[in-house]
Amino acid sequence: MGPWRCLLLLPLLTTALHAQQQQFMEYVERRLTLLEERISQWHDQSSRYSTELRDFKNQVLGMLETAEKEREAMRSEAESAAVRVDRLEREVDYLETQNPAPPCVEVDETLMEKQVATAKQRKNEKYTKLTDCSDTIASVRAMKILKRFGSTSGLWTKDAAGNSEKIYVFDGTANDTVYVFPRMREFTLFSATRKAARIKLPYPWVGTGHLVYDGHLYYIRQQGPFQVIKFNLANKTVVDSSVFPAEEQIPVFGLSPFTYIEVAADEEGLWAIYATKEDEKNICLAKLDPTSLDIEQMWDTPCPRENAEGAFVVCGALHVVYNTRLPSRSRVQCVFDVSGTLAPEDASLVYFPKRYGSHSSMKYSPQERQIYAWDDGYQIIYRMEMKKKLEV
Repeated sequence: MGPWRCLLLLPLLTTALHAQQQQFMEYVERRLTLLEERISQWHDQSSRYSTELRDFKNQVLGMLETAEKEREAMRSEAESAAVRVDRLEREVDYLETQNPAPPCVEVDETLMEKQVATAKQRKNEKYTKLTDCSDTIASVRAMKILKRFGSTSGLWTKDAAGNSEKIYVFDGTANDTVYVFPRMREFTLFSATRKAARIKLPYPWVGTGHLVYDGHLYYIRQQGPFQVIKFNLANKTVVDSSVFPAEEQIPVFGLSPFTYIEVAADEEGLWAIYATKEDEKNICLAKLDPTSLDIEQMWDTPCPRENAEGAFVVCGALHVVYNTRLPSRSRVQCVFDVSGTLAPEDASLVYFPKRYGSHSSMKYSPQERQIYAWDDGYQIIYRMEMKKKLEV
């Protein structure tokens, strides 16, 4: 191709190249414009979101501040209510000690005649005391809640006659294993049973009426006729057993249907609290020989089974604790002194502080003058204030 032709094509190529550059620049400008619009839109949205987030944060902070003020107000009200409840309990205690308890025996002429005839017949059959114990309970001096352990119903106690520091625990109302803690400290500090020894009994037990007395465990056998088993805790053997001479036994406490015999100890020795179908309304009492398990003497008491949740013996006097079907404040509402040295009307009105539910067991310690109670799974110690009996 000649030079003159190249010169002719050069303007045409320059014009085409300039047109392409112009189109490319226009394309880039359009893309940049779209990008700027999107950036501007994103910036507007981000600004709006930031404003909404800041407003939400301020709203949450205001709500938290209001909630904190309401929490402080509720805490103050709760503390005030607790003070009023404590004051009310003290006032109720005072009013209850100033007013006599309702009669524990319903008015029934036939029953009254029967009781009068029985009283005349057994007038001279008073119990001959073995000790000079002349004390009776005046009030609950103090209460200590140790812990919550095991089932809602159960029994815990020390040896009522020995000096051992061991704690014996019957968890539940039917089993064959007893937990033994070396001291009160181990029982209080540890929630599990890893610090406890286990005693597997030859026969399963039932109820919460068992007793540890002078190195022996007296418990109620679950199967067959109601049988008191005497078990030596040292050599883990059965020393003796006795079938209770009462036909058609029924639960001794109306509110504790799992207990048929309550073995108790006091300053005078060993007792059995029970009930029979023959006189199903009232509770019976028997004095036991701790060595042979023979029944030395028996009494029909005027204390009713209905609404009874437990009982214990102090200086030869049976104290029956009552409650209601919907657990309320437990109270000693019937006292029966086998020696006749304490008139029923002279017995103190003893009320236990309302804390949880109702007692499934109450074991009196004659050496410590306190009661080991099991209240809805909580283990409680009641320290008792004593006074001298007013002889009839």
